[in-house]
Amino acid sequence: MLKDCEWSKDRDYKTGLENEPLQFYLDGLANSNEFNLLLGYFSSSAINLLSVGFATFISKGGTMKMVINHLLSSKDKEAITRASNEPQGKVFDLMDVVSLGKVLDEYDTHFFECLTYLISEKRIEIKVIKPKNGKGIAHYKSGIFSDGQDSVGYKASCNFTLYGLSENLEELEAFLSWENGRSNTLIRKQRKLIDTYFSEKDEDVEYIPVDEIEVVLKDKFGKKDINELLVQEEQLLKKKRSLISNPKLKRTITKLFNQIDIIRRTPKFPYKEGPREYQIDAYNEWVSNNYKGVFAMATGTGKTITSLNCLLNEYKTTNVYRAIIMVPTIALVEQWKKECAKFNFKNIITVSSKENWDSNLAFFNTASKLIETSFIVIVTYASLPRKKFQSYFTQLPSDTILIADETHNLGSQGLLRILPNVHLEKRIGLSATPHRQFDELGNRAIQEFFNDEPPYIVSYSMEEALKIGWLCSYTYYPHIVRLTPQELEEYKRLSLQLLRMGMFDEETGAFKSSPEIERLLLQRKRIIHKAANKLESFKSILNNEYNKRGNLKYTLVYVPEGVESNFENVDFSVETEDENRLINEYTRVVSQTDNSIMVKQFTSNSINREDILKSFEFGNTHVLTSMKCLDEGVDVPRSELAIFCASTGNPRQFIQRRGRVLRLHDDKTHATIHDLVVVPEVGSEENTFEMEKGLVRKELERVVDFANLAMNKSDTYETLKNVLDYYSLNLNDI
Repeated sequence: MLKDCEWSKDRDYKTGLENEPLQFYLDGLANSNEFNLLLGYFSSSAINLLSVGFATFISKGGTMKMVINHLLSSKDKEAITRASNEPQGKVFDLMDVVSLGKVLDEYDTHFFECLTYLISEKRIEIKVIKPKNGKGIAHYKSGIFSDGQDSVGYKASCNFTLYGLSENLEELEAFLSWENGRSNTLIRKQRKLIDTYFSEKDEDVEYIPVDEIEVVLKDKFGKKDINELLVQEEQLLKKKRSLISNPKLKRTITKLFNQIDIIRRTPKFPYKEGPREYQIDAYNEWVSNNYKGVFAMATGTGKTITSLNCLLNEYKTTNVYRAIIMVPTIALVEQWKKECAKFNFKNIITVSSKENWDSNLAFFNTASKLIETSFIVIVTYASLPRKKFQSYFTQLPSDTILIADETHNLGSQGLLRILPNVHLEKRIGLSATPHRQFDELGNRAIQEFFNDEPPYIVSYSMEEALKIGWLCSYTYYPHIVRLTPQELEEYKRLSLQLLRMGMFDEETGAFKSSPEIERLLLQRKRIIHKAANKLESFKSILNNEYNKRGNLKYTLVYVPEGVESNFENVDFSVETEDENRLINEYTRVVSQTDNSIMVKQFTSNSINREDILKSFEFGNTHVLTSMKCLDEGVDVPRSELAIFCASTGNPRQFIQRRGRVLRLHDDKTHATIHDLVVVPEVGSEENTFEMEKGLVRKELERVVDFANLAMNKSDTYETLKNVLDYYSLNLNDI
């Protein structure tokens, strides 16, 4: 705050003395949030010279208004003109004081891009004036710093330029609003004059449009002051180095850099708008539920940010943060690591099958017993129950927050056994689909562990997310695919074998588990995956979309896969030989649609996966074909068209994939989803008809759910009519 500053005792600042004009500006910028200037000459070199102060000022939300005369350097005019006339392509994070300080400290292209951005965002507002009826220039040199409560005004002989602040013999007189009536009166007069100019109510001056600003050329005007606007980078650098010769200035600059270092290391919410209302509510609900609960939030609604905001709020209370984050895959380990870094969380230890982690975790475990040490452990579910990790896990401080991403995984057999012994009492479960199909034991264990049950303390469905606008709207086209006679014959043979084993539960529509049942189900699933007509339907969709759009940019293809990954035992996916053959086949079909189409596979074997995703986002790669890798926490918000060729029978997987496609992007208005649905036509007279009817019903539940939220749901119902009639199913009962 301005009252906390050590202002010059006589309120005077003179070049070459202990209290220089530069000292005044640094103190003002570091302790205010509003800076109004009435200037003669302005040069952005002054902002560069004061870069550490300006970075602090802007990062705290500071705004600046300047009334300047009509003479500028060519670079400054260009920056102001671009801000007025062009949408800004380059965006700067104005809350990131470290990055902002680096940009403002270099008098280069990035500096002027940042200046343009600050003007376009109205963080710096400029009004250009000159006196009427004459050739003179506006030559005011005064201003006001405000912090919301108090103000400091000044009058000066110096221009707001490099030379004015540092080179010339200049002086400045300050007025403190809390000091006396005279100071208050002067500050009010200054503010009124600035407001008059900005509202263009002063009839004695001419208000100059941006395109009429005059560019200063060396010696054109024959005045020494004007040449202050023509500054070179090497002059700036030399001057900044000489500043440390003044002990008081050196102390001020050192103090500002120390403050920036503290800001750099302090956890904070990563977006300037702050947490959304529902994220604040989520934290409060979690605390009210004794620091336990499930956040059942649709894919794309910000589960990660919401949970990390809980950790941030706890840090604000205790001044320490400790968390263990559990995830299914190595890809999600990396994604969570990036999200934690956005919050400025440090000391992140990652634990997976591909890392040497134990020495780091041992150090922080030991350190936390001696001092208040902050750290975050991100561990895969496959690593969690292993003896080596458990020896460290059981030693974690009891106030460590447990965050279980894709929390349904905790209900698996291998993880259920460790839940009763978990000593960490602060727990958050995250999942778009917390419910485990046909597993009441697992569901009950998860609900008890998190002290929560449906509808859960935090719950945002896909429908709510679409209505609020957190996800983009979509059109949905299911395509019914028939089996060939040979495929149908083999499918029915396997179905009959399964039926004879007496392991089908008509109520749940699922088989009871046994090794033989699993073997037969896998054989039958492969028939669905490899259905010959699926490939023909895929070709037709590609051709239709290409003809309609003229390209296939931003298309995701989920190729049929073989066996789902079991993340209880492994933390990464590897395609089998059979799966590689399938993905090659589907990739080939994409490339044959048109020679102009650029398609790439996104698999566990893909090299430079980040580069592939960037190429896709920029539209250089048009189509990505993948199996499971795009399920593993990979964000592809630019995707506009998705084709689901897989038939996994796992509704959770489809729901996650839909959420991935519906993520928002500035250049995307809505998404299109095509879904290949294989439906075997088993005759009503056959023994397996009722069993197949139950299985088809389960598959159509997902399809109807997709259709109900789509913009074209009536069209979708028409597509399903024949299948519903064939199996005597009622749409309203599904």
